[in-house]
Amino acid sequence: MAENFSQIASSLSSIASGFHSRGWVLGTSGNLSAVVNREPLSLAMSPSGFDKASLRPEQFLLVDEYAQTVNGHDARPSAETLLHIRIVRERGAGAVLHTHSVWSTMLSDLYAEAGGLAIEGYEMLKGLEGVATHDHSEWLPILENSQDMPALAEKVGEVLLQNPKAHGFLLRRHGLYSWGADLVQAKRHVEILEFLLEAVGRTLLATSGGKVAEV
Repeated sequence: MAENFSQIASSLSSIASGFHSRGWVLGTSGNLSAVVNREPLSLAMSPSGFDKASLRPEQFLLVDEYAQTVNGHDARPSAETLLHIRIVRERGAGAVLHTHSVWSTMLSDLYAEAGGLAIEGYEMLKGLEGVATHDHSEWLPILENSQDMPALAEKVGEVLLQNPKAHGFLLRRHGLYSWGADLVQAKRHVEILEFLLEAVGRTLLATSGGKVAEV
């Protein structure tokens, strides 16, 4: 497990740095995880309050299914670790990545009253697992943000059950969650969804004279 954890932490560190360079996890925002072991469940998890641009592999935490650190680090795991665990449980995911981009934050607020955002007709949709054509409608549910993580994890579980084909969801005024069978797939899903969110946002701006009206 130690060797597996080390490799996963190194990959997560590289992804965190790449996401930061794209403006998706600025400051201490965002969090990243990947499954180290299924039974009992354990995840490599980014620590709370660390700049993702300089997050080193040895700073990642090993957490158990109760979101408790088990590898002796003094740092705290992300407050949203329970959300990662719930996504892994519900989706059988191997990795969960959370970004705080400008576009995901804006659109999650703009479309909150609709309960989600449908993205349709873009060629980039074919980068999502199981999508074979641009003639696809990807529904991104939007949940109200909360500091009550156990309660929010329950809401996440409900939304995932209600939307079994979704590749991600948005937290209002917060950002994007996506996942995949492994880190490679999860990273690809984030890249695709962030591209699509930016495309939607820029299109709204371009067609409204620079003013995004309330949906």
